Amino acid sequence: MNIKITGSGSYVPTEKVTNLDFARHNFLNEDGTQFPQPNEIIAQKFLEITGIEERRYVTDDLLSSDIAAIAAQRAIDDAKIDPETLDYIILAHNFGDVKKGAIQSDILPSLASRVKHSLKIKNPKCVAYDILFGCPGWVEGVIQAQAFIKAGMAKKCLVIGAETLSRVVDIHDRDSMIYSDGAGATIIEATEEEGGVLAHESATFTYDEAYYLFFGNSYDKQLDPDVRYIKMHGRKIYEFSLSNVPKAMAACLDKSGVPIEKVKKILIHQANEKMDEAIIQRFFRLYKQTPPDGVMPMSIHKLGNSSVATIPTLYDLLVKNKLEKHELNKGDIIMFASVGAGMNINAFVYQM
Repeated sequence: MNIKITGSGSYVPTEKVTNLDFARHNFLNEDGTQFPQPNEIIAQKFLEITGIEERRYVTDDLLSSDIAAIAAQRAIDDAKIDPETLDYIILAHNFGDVKKGAIQSDILPSLASRVKHSLKIKNPKCVAYDILFGCPGWVEGVIQAQAFIKAGMAKKCLVIGAETLSRVVDIHDRDSMIYSDGAGATIIEATEEEGGVLAHESATFTYDEAYYLFFGNSYDKQLDPDVRYIKMHGRKIYEFSLSNVPKAMAACLDKSGVPIEKVKKILIHQANEKMDEAIIQRFFRLYKQTPPDGVMPMSIHKLGNSSVATIPTLYDLLVKNKLEKHELNKGDIIMFASVGAGMNINAFVYQM
């Protein structure tokens, strides 16, 4: 028995927001003072560092659970399964459902329960729950799903990553330009086909790193101090990721027994182009190799950082041949890897 992704689906929001759309924002320093550079220079430096040209936001009527359900239905259709046969629905997110203009997160009932309701699944033995694991949430959900299947507790699982970060950003913080919305979903099944999940690795670093990403006040000191927004210590995250993610990826690859020369693609969390490139360089350097051209498909340029949705969306685009100059074939070895709030790191090696 092997454990494979048998279907995928994604929802890419329709609202395009370019870097130029931030020209009217009043960016401030952390202490509330005026940022000295004009927005045009801020946007140019931002593009050079992150690679993000534009990002997608959901329309005002949609919530995280709504777009999760859309991506889930597309994955179910792609896998050609009866949703009543699902044993688990695992939904990774970080902020629940946040309505446009609201200041409160809504996670009652859980988003996974909402998706199950939206999919009209009657089977009570289909267990639905949420997972909070930062940006690596979808990867961790896949790791949990394959563990359930290995243990004989499940045959089919639906794993979703969905987020609407546009609802929790501080518009006075330059970091707000990184974030976006989206949803991706996959069906994980036990199958007799060759391949599937070959090895995985997970870790949580909290001694010094727990609050590298956190909820904090707006940089505009005139706004309500009781309303919080997503904040990050970007330099610390960058240094942490470069030091620890390549090691975790190498541990995972070594566990799989697959030589690095056979890795066709690496699907890494789309957080920051320069950071991702540096991680891949360091990973290959551990094996005294240089990364081959095209090993790291990217969606961040047009879709931004949609947290838990970035990797499943990237995978869906890749297998549906929607990424230029990239393709996957049966038998190809790929690696999934992510880093994010917690601070959490995880990876798994997979054969198509």
